[in-house]
Amino acid sequence: METVSSNNTAENNSVDKFAINGRVAVLMGGNAAEREVSLASGKAVTASLEAMGVDVVAIDTAGDVIAELQAARPDFAFIALHGKGGEDGTMQALLEKMTIPYSGSGVLGSALAMDKVRSKNIWRGLSLPTPAFACLDATTDFDAVLETLGGTAFVKPADEGSSIGMSLVNTADELRAAYQATAQSGVTIFAEQWIDGPEYTVTILEGNELPSIRISTQREFYNFEAKYQDNDTQFFIPSGLTADEEKFLQQLSKEAFYALGCSGWGRVDFMRDKSSGQFYLLEVNTVPGLTDHSLVPMSAAAAGLNFNMLIANIIHLSVSV
Repeated sequence: METVSSNNTAENNSVDKFAINGRVAVLMGGNAAEREVSLASGKAVTASLEAMGVDVVAIDTAGDVIAELQAARPDFAFIALHGKGGEDGTMQALLEKMTIPYSGSGVLGSALAMDKVRSKNIWRGLSLPTPAFACLDATTDFDAVLETLGGTAFVKPADEGSSIGMSLVNTADELRAAYQATAQSGVTIFAEQWIDGPEYTVTILEGNELPSIRISTQREFYNFEAKYQDNDTQFFIPSGLTADEEKFLQQLSKEAFYALGCSGWGRVDFMRDKSSGQFYLLEVNTVPGLTDHSLVPMSAAAAGLNFNMLIANIIHLSVSV
C-alpha cells in the first residue's frame, strides 16, 4: 500500500485533501481504564483530519457505538481506543461485522498483543528474548516465584496498557500484596523479571523505518505518570545505539510484531540489560497513544513525518478510502 513520504520541506510536510477520500469515524474514549488518554488521542486525530479537509466524525464508544456508526455511515474507522474494548480485538470484530474498514491490526493480532502472557509465550516459542515471568494466583508460592525471578519483579495485569496496575516489588510480602491489590480486576496477573537498564521503543509503520527512542524517567520505572504527566521524562532520538544495534532492534521489533499477527502500525517496547547489553521484549501496542506526550508522533517527527502525515500513513496502510 502506498504511503506518504517526506523530504522535510515545508511543501511536502502536509497532506492534500485528495489523499483521504470519504468519511472517517474516529473512535475514542470507551470505558477502559485508559479512557482519558484515548480521548486525548482521538481529539488529536480528529483535529488532524479536519485540518486536512477530511469529512470526519468523532464517536465516543462509551455510548451506543453501533447506533452511532449506523447513523454516521463512515467509509473508514480510525481506532484511537486504548485498552479493553478497543485494542483487544472486540472493536475490530464489530467493525468487520459491519463491513467498515479500520486502522491497525485485525482481530487476532489485536487480541494476542493485548494479552501480554500469550505474547510472551509466542515469543518464547520462537526463541525471541523476553523477561522470565510467572502467572500468579491465590495458591502461588510467592517466595519461590520471587527467588526464581531474581529477587526483584514487576507485577502486571496481562491485558492493561499505559502501565496501569503495574508495581515493582522486592520482597515476597510486596509481591503477595501487589497481587492481591490487582487480582480484584479479574484478569490474569503475572510477575515479570526486572531488567536493570534503559527502556527503548520502536514504532512500526509499514514501509517506513522509524528511529528507536530511549526513555529516561526520574521515577522508579516508566509508569503512567511518567508517560502522560511528568515534564521531566526524557526521550532520546537518536537513542544512542550504534548503526548495527539500531538495525538489530528494528529487525527484532518486526519479528515480534508479525509473530503476533499484527499489521499496519504499532509500537514495540523493550528493556536493555545494562550488564549484558541484551534487549528484552516487553509488549506490542497495536493502538499506541497519539497525544502530545506520546512516543509514536515523536519517532515519526524524527523521520520527517509531521502529525498529519503520520495519520495519513496509518490510514493508507489500512485501506485506500
